[in-house]
Amino acid sequence: MANNPMTLIADSGSTKTAWCLTEDPQHVIYTQGINPFQQNEEEIGSILQHELLPHLHTYLSKNRDIDAIHFYGAGCTPEKSPIVAQALRQVISMTARISVESDMLGAARGLCGRYPGIVAILGTGSNSCYYDGRTLHPGIPALGYILGDEGSGAYIGKRLVGDILKQQLPEDICKVFFDETHETQANIIQHVYRTPLPNRYLASLSPFCARHREHPAIHAFLLDCFEQFFRRNIIPLTSQLTIQDVHPSVLSTVHFIGSIAHYYRPELTEAATRCGFCVGTIIQSPLDGMVAFHGQ
Repeated sequence: MANNPMTLIADSGSTKTAWCLTEDPQHVIYTQGINPFQQNEEEIGSILQHELLPHLHTYLSKNRDIDAIHFYGAGCTPEKSPIVAQALRQVISMTARISVESDMLGAARGLCGRYPGIVAILGTGSNSCYYDGRTLHPGIPALGYILGDEGSGAYIGKRLVGDILKQQLPEDICKVFFDETHETQANIIQHVYRTPLPNRYLASLSPFCARHREHPAIHAFLLDCFEQFFRRNIIPLTSQLTIQDVHPSVLSTVHFIGSIAHYYRPELTEAATRCGFCVGTIIQSPLDGMVAFHGQ
């Protein structure tokens, strides 16, 4: 008989997924991102089979069971979550209790635990919500990298290449971009319009801005990207919550999760101040908070 059952927790974005077992939370396993809006059950199952399962073999071979799986992921709406749950059930465990929730709820639990707060994700994509300490309250729709995702890596990359190709940024920045990235207009068009997962490609271009953040034009560009996030997402959200009598101290602070928030902390903080907000906690990954939440 198996003993000492384990819990598997996942934090998944469109670019990568971080996994850990509650008994060994410092050992984080990374696979490519899982998003049921972009991948079907077979594709997700292949990722689990080839990128995750080999790392779990050591634990599973020692007569251990995974008794619960908590998966938090981008695109995991109530309509799409069953796709991920079925893939987990087929590949990892037919008997484990499986919970598939949105990355937004994972971020809220990882950042705030059981306390209320405004929570935002700034990674490959972006999203935001109000969390009352138990559940999420509907906010402003993220709408994805084409219609929304302001402040995200994909948004920054999309605006960056658009501005460069349309010569909206200074000539020296345009030249450095092409020299450093070895991109061409034809290659950019190919990746954006004719290859899978263009949001990942666009997000991969955003580090260029981090390398040149001291350039006045890039600094102004980044501030505008993050101000758009606050103006189009957080300000309308807090306007709704004011009517619901949420405490003002909660409404004035935004907590962030994700690589873009982590690496662009100075510009994000400046943009927040310009828009009348404070930046609270910023963490790159919510896994530690998720482990703590599910251990309570």
